[in-house]
Amino acid sequence: MHSSAQIGVTGLGVMGRNLARNFARHGYAVAVHNRTESRTRALMDEYGGEGTFVAAAGPEEFVASLERPRRLMIMVNAGPATDAVIDEFAPLLEPGDIMIDGGNAHFADTRRREAALRARGIHFVGTGVSGGEEGALNGPSIMVGGSTEAYAAVGPILEAVAARVDGDPCCTHVGADGAGHFVKMAHNGIEYADMQLIAEAYDLLRHAGGYTPAEIADIFRTWNQGRLDSYLIEITAEVLAHTDADTGRPFLDIVADAAGQKGTGRWTVQTALDLGSPVTAIAQATFARVASAQPALRTAYRGLSGGIVPELSRSEAERFATQVEYALYASKIIAYDQGWKMIQDGAAEYGWTIDLAAIAAIWRGGCIIRAAFLDRIRAAYTAQPDLVSLLDEKEFLEEITDAQVPWREIVAGAARRGIPAPAFSAALAYYDTLRAARLPAALVQGQRDYFGAHTYQRTDRPGTFHTHWSEPGRPETPA
Repeated sequence: MHSSAQIGVTGLGVMGRNLARNFARHGYAVAVHNRTESRTRALMDEYGGEGTFVAAAGPEEFVASLERPRRLMIMVNAGPATDAVIDEFAPLLEPGDIMIDGGNAHFADTRRREAALRARGIHFVGTGVSGGEEGALNGPSIMVGGSTEAYAAVGPILEAVAARVDGDPCCTHVGADGAGHFVKMAHNGIEYADMQLIAEAYDLLRHAGGYTPAEIADIFRTWNQGRLDSYLIEITAEVLAHTDADTGRPFLDIVADAAGQKGTGRWTVQTALDLGSPVTAIAQATFARVASAQPALRTAYRGLSGGIVPELSRSEAERFATQVEYALYASKIIAYDQGWKMIQDGAAEYGWTIDLAAIAAIWRGGCIIRAAFLDRIRAAYTAQPDLVSLLDEKEFLEEITDAQVPWREIVAGAARRGIPAPAFSAALAYYDTLRAARLPAALVQGQRDYFGAHTYQRTDRPGTFHTHWSEPGRPETPA
């Protein structure tokens, strides 16, 4: 077979098929392959006219159709399926060839695979692709890991098919080995928090504000014209306004209230614990999904005593809705700040050099958390690349300051009414924890030293100390 394809895609599920079509629409000759050959034929039958496709029946034919250096994109399920594809194709490749994993792989797996293939002279490029099936077809946000040499070979193609904002591609070389998949994981963690915060805002507007789903859809459409302008707010309004065709009821009332997840939020929380990175709003959003999917536990708690929900007048409801907008925006800033801090912590731990402004730039389009205020995050990290927190930036600080009263009233009001707001509450608690001059962690250290001789440090002199709690006079000695 003549080597004519500039890039190949193996794994033609929805994401793989749409990415292959995206490459072809941008003028690239694309080799396509699937373990089940019927999917390859289906792509050729339905979409073969969209560009130049080279259908391959088997791995050898697929690899033979690729120009050197071969660029082979793997679009299969994360985990053992990815390893199986690598094991199948690696022996057919030569030094300098490139494997691109565009699935939702765990970054630790990507680091392992990159090291193993590097030893064989093959580049492995762990690549986060965000935007779902629509993004894959029309322009996703792409987070590329791996070597700079590999990016020189695959970057121009990936940048060509990525979403664009202000003419710039939403694609960047994030860093070495697993950096691309790490940043995609952090993106998904932020996504969990963003979605949960929006869901809590809806819950408060409906069950405390007394608004119907259709009315809340209008509120969200109004918010989407302002500082909360984002893809998630936009689609939330569409979901809220939707009516079930079979029953005529609001769509929200016929959907089972048990949220699923594919694991990336869980990975974010687990990794954050390993790094010592306090992503509390992301963690509470993840646990909220877990709790929603516990039917026996929810049955045991259902009907137990809770708060009182006073009926609000229309003017009171409108004021309440304004307070919810403040609380949602302030909590959103905190959740994004936690995500960026986790990326910084990951970069420090794994030796990556990550341009934090570039991450904000490529998330402005294509991805699920795309939002107008990401341009301000990009500007903040451009001006101060070593920015520790978004709240060190003047405008974000002003907005958090302005939100203090409504944010606290909403969190307190949710507690009084017995309406769960775990992500709102976690975001506010995080803010109060970090702004406190003194924390009760001092007492925790005292407890740890008492029962386990774990030692402590003092505020008035350097060193590590232990108090002999069981001895008269409680003598203290340097540890």
